[in-house]
Amino acid sequence: MAIIRVLTPLLQPAQSVVCCGSHPLLGNWNPAAAPQMKRSGIPLWTLDLPDSLPADTEFKFVIVCGDEHQWEEGPNRRINAPGPLDFRGKEPWRAAGVAVPVFSLRSEADCGCGDFEDLKLLVDWAAATGQQIIQILPVNDTTMTRSSSDSYPYSAISSFALHPLYLRPQLLGDLPDPEARICFEQERLRLNAADSVDYPAVIALKEAYARAIYNESGRKETASRPFADFVAENAEWLLPYCAYSVLRDAGRREPYSPGLVAELALQNADGNFLFYAWLQYHLHLQLLDACRYARSRGVAVKGDIPIGVSPDSVDAWQYPELFNLDSSAGAPPDAFAADGQNWGFPTYNWQRMASDGFKWWRRRLGAMARYFDAYRIDHILGFFRIWEIPAGVSSGLLGHFSPALPMLPAEMQSAFGFEFNPAMAQAPAGSPTDLLFIEDPRSPGLYHPRIMGFDTEAFQQLDPAQQQAYRAIHEHFFYHRHNDFWRQSALLKLPALVNATPMLACAEDLGMIPACVPGVLDSERILALEVQRMPKQFGVSLADPLAYSRMNVATTSTHDMPPLRLWLENEGLDSSPRACESFLETHAKSPAMLAIFPIQDWLAASGELRRAQAAEEQINIPADPNHYWRYRLHIPLEKMLNSTDFRAKVVKITGLR
Repeated sequence: MAIIRVLTPLLQPAQSVVCCGSHPLLGNWNPAAAPQMKRSGIPLWTLDLPDSLPADTEFKFVIVCGDEHQWEEGPNRRINAPGPLDFRGKEPWRAAGVAVPVFSLRSEADCGCGDFEDLKLLVDWAAATGQQIIQILPVNDTTMTRSSSDSYPYSAISSFALHPLYLRPQLLGDLPDPEARICFEQERLRLNAADSVDYPAVIALKEAYARAIYNESGRKETASRPFADFVAENAEWLLPYCAYSVLRDAGRREPYSPGLVAELALQNADGNFLFYAWLQYHLHLQLLDACRYARSRGVAVKGDIPIGVSPDSVDAWQYPELFNLDSSAGAPPDAFAADGQNWGFPTYNWQRMASDGFKWWRRRLGAMARYFDAYRIDHILGFFRIWEIPAGVSSGLLGHFSPALPMLPAEMQSAFGFEFNPAMAQAPAGSPTDLLFIEDPRSPGLYHPRIMGFDTEAFQQLDPAQQQAYRAIHEHFFYHRHNDFWRQSALLKLPALVNATPMLACAEDLGMIPACVPGVLDSERILALEVQRMPKQFGVSLADPLAYSRMNVATTSTHDMPPLRLWLENEGLDSSPRACESFLETHAKSPAMLAIFPIQDWLAASGELRRAQAAEEQINIPADPNHYWRYRLHIPLEKMLNSTDFRAKVVKITGLR
């Protein structure tokens, strides 16, 4: 079963879209007999196609309203080459939106951290200002120590479980003890007045509230049919997650087995095991309610799927064969992290994942599709190749691409005239990164040139001819050698994943981009990311948003870089509200399908609402692996919603779409 999708202009409630074609299953060119497509929270219409449809079946999309049929213009499409994502011949859909981590939201009812219920207020603001999409960071559970080290949203302990941090505890019911209610409210107000998220205190407050409600009425709720249905539908990940959580809380580490899960479920039937299932049930209900509310207001919610999972996650515990636990994923050096990045996640055993049709990935995406209309694929370059660092090594400079085509010394000599010596792959004591090559950990005798090896002392020891030969090897290896190899690598994975759900796929394709990436994204109809400060054109310092393509997401900044106003200040440029507004306007005029701006950049255009200090608005510092993710809005969403002047300014900008 495959999914076919098309974006249409905004349609009237009475209008729908059918997929009409040359096969009886597509109506034999009769729109009245053609299958009607389903619409998500954005004008993205999808249809599940049976595998029995011939690949050369021709079709068109048709807008239907009663007896009126509006056929798309242009040549017929084919099942094996469906063509553009847009409904041809009509004005394309272009939307504006806002990007903000859920934990960064602030409202009057919060417990010191944004939660799923806050998304409704954000939806109200988005709808009131002409925005049609909200982008968030990952919302999966990261709870390991209940300390600030758990604040990193890209290191989930489960790719399926939602984070208790985002619970609105008051929605579970009132605390039974009047004194406990008073204590809770006092602590809630204290935490909610803080400038940033106090992660350990917020988690402690919400868990204590949830446990009190569970002990009072939650145990009875676990006997209900809705709860039983939730457990049955999610048992494959939920039961191991509950078992894992019980072991974590007890400080125990035991090998996974279905028998262990069953044993822990029986031993803790009235305790932690069922509590964690009950908590996931209510997190699911709260997020589902928020996303349904967004759709009712014409606003889509875009989730974020991390490229990795924690090595101590339920996923790695339950399915160790799917991961290379002897390696860590990261990124090569860039302008934001000169030493590269080591994310601490195991890399994927893609060969093993492919053996069952990428079932784990399809389940993961299917779980997201319950809530979201679109999703950001974090570090999509990892589906082409990942930067792999041996376990126990901290520096990203000592990584290598995987998969890759490492070199034999004989090839270095014959193709480049380079005289390889095994000592070149050994660093001197005290200088672990001072080497020119890295031996492949799985293929001894084959070598990768060290990334930016020409910046080492070892390189300086080479004679000029050998330096030139080494530079030629480096250029060939990192920019030419793997293009077709990595293209095939991505095409083995991405089609199965993109076609697993009706969600709109959007790539985060920043960094050291192989030449094959744009073609693959285009063929799979995945939107690419464009950040003005990180142009993809060689020799260009600042990209032109007006030159972006239709299949792009345009943005002024990301959570991994200084927000717009802080960047302007750092560059010594005009960072006034009008200057920031001008940047937003230019991006809003872009041909890109989506223009999504961080909430800090929207607020930077307001002299009334912008934060006093721009330096307090950066969410993450990639060069710091221990960064505390705690940025929070300095004003409540209610104030944003009620600011007439700011709303009018945002409406003017979104009107340029």
